[in-house]
Amino acid sequence: TLCMCLSMLGAARSLPAKIYIYIDAPATSKFPVAIEPFKNMSGAPGINDVASTLSTVISGDLEISGLFRLIDPKTFIANPADQDMAGDRIKWDDWSLLGAEALARGGVYQEEKGLRVEARLYDVVRGSFLSGKRYFGEAGDARLMGHKFADEIIYQLTGQKGIFQTKIAFVSDRTGRKEAYLVDFDGKNQTQVTSHRSIVLSPAWSPDGKKLLYTSYKSGNPDVYLRDLFQGQETKISHYRGINLAPDWSPDGGKIVLTLSEDNGNSDIYLISPQGEKLKRLTKEWANDVSPCWSPDGREIAFVSNRAGNPQIYIMEVSTEKVRRLTFAGGYNTSPAWSPRGDRIAYASMAGSAFSICTINTDGSNPRQLTDAGSCESPSWSPDGRHIAFSSSRAGKKKIYTMLADGSGVRPVTGGEGNDTNPSWSPYIDYR
Repeated sequence: TLCMCLSMLGAARSLPAKIYIYIDAPATSKFPVAIEPFKNMSGAPGINDVASTLSTVISGDLEISGLFRLIDPKTFIANPADQDMAGDRIKWDDWSLLGAEALARGGVYQEEKGLRVEARLYDVVRGSFLSGKRYFGEAGDARLMGHKFADEIIYQLTGQKGIFQTKIAFVSDRTGRKEAYLVDFDGKNQTQVTSHRSIVLSPAWSPDGKKLLYTSYKSGNPDVYLRDLFQGQETKISHYRGINLAPDWSPDGGKIVLTLSEDNGNSDIYLISPQGEKLKRLTKEWANDVSPCWSPDGREIAFVSNRAGNPQIYIMEVSTEKVRRLTFAGGYNTSPAWSPRGDRIAYASMAGSAFSICTINTDGSNPRQLTDAGSCESPSWSPDGRHIAFSSSRAGKKKIYTMLADGSGVRPVTGGEGNDTNPSWSPYIDYR
């Protein structure tokens, strides 16, 4: 684990004095930024690899964000005399000549108990310092340090949090059985979470990013389990007769919505406590109601029902249980996922024999199809609402991919053997 001491090199963190990138502005051009290769400040063996990793991770993160145009390092104008971190030695005209409006640079120092990383961000146009961070850790922490500083760059230039420390939970049958896994948002550091040697489905994060819910057939019945990711403890919390499927944690962490079939054999939507106590039955239709998900304000849920004959997306106001139908186009719509911004819902819609990822406004207007390659299912939003994770068979076996919310920038997250499905993007995580 990362033993990291963080300190601002300057004033205490507050809202940036200037917003450089307006994320929600239409047709925003990409912001030109230069990521100078991090330097080995101690000349110690092995630090060159750490410095290279830091530069690579930061550049990769900013590229994935879709907000930046990275200045080609091959065009950088070398300045051999500038071998320290003194900002007053930066030749601003050299960077302006390359078109850069911001500059990130840093150095790695060997210390008695590990490594120290100094990272700085500058406004090239004004020739001024924007932010600095100091990290302490080991060589194995280089990727996380890079993600942290990329998050800082996003914050300083947009005023919003970055997603570069987030993870994606998913299900894979690569061992021959369906188990839950975690992976960094960029596809690195895959780890297996469960070893049930059974069928695990539908992982879902707690609002604090410390726990994971999922359905498992571990005991023979589809029951819901809760795993503390930091303690490694697993607890069965919903084991009612029949199915216990697709749990989703309320934004305030106080309730869980899921599908149960206990009362009449039909699948209905229920609320339970995090300890598994049944709180309320929300749907009472003859039809099957499944796949519930919360709105970011916790006032509504979206779910799937075949009450009109074929599966469509509906929205319920939890307090009144008033239901309205959201989707009308398409004969089979499923797997709703509510954007953290609250304005759109992503879902999977069948066209022919394959599913596509679509989004729609919460009032039913402006439906958009985002994917057209392979069969794409199980959308999950990033916590900033700018990206969507999904599973797709476009390359043969089902794998996890991410894309920007407009369908551009599709990139694979997982690879290798087996089928990877059911992605669930974590909330913001800030490892200390």
